[in-house]
Amino acid sequence: MSEYELRAAVPADIGAVLAFWAEAAEGASISDDRAGVARLLERDPQALILAVREGAVLGTVIAGWDGWRCHLYRLAVHPSARRRGIGGALLAAAHARFEELGGRRADAMVLERNELGQSAWRAAGYGREEQWRRWTRPLARPAADPWAVRRP
Repeated sequence: MSEYELRAAVPADIGAVLAFWAEAAEGASISDDRAGVARLLERDPQALILAVREGAVLGTVIAGWDGWRCHLYRLAVHPSARRRGIGGALLAAAHARFEELGGRRADAMVLERNELGQSAWRAAGYGREEQWRRWTRPLARPAADPWAVRRP
């Protein structure tokens, strides 16, 4: 396998990233659309890390930092490029980003049914925390000013 480059995604990558996730990532997210990825890149231009070779996306990870916690999402490697260290290199880049920002612990979102993903996270030194469960609620479309008080 020829060398690949690790770099932050840019808006021009959005279409390729979405196509890559449709092929290589397990499951879909409510934010897996052009607007969702564009918002991520606008808010935190360094969060979406890509492994790219000759213009093709080989892997991704979102290394989200909210100032409090380090969250990892969408770690995926193209099926034809797996078991070649790309996932580990993406995680190393994410960990380095978190350490530079002052993060203390990283967590990862992993689907219960994704046994391959769970194995990969275990191999990377992550452990499941049985005492936690994720609670979610879809939100209405956000207002232009998220801090604005809404009155009846």
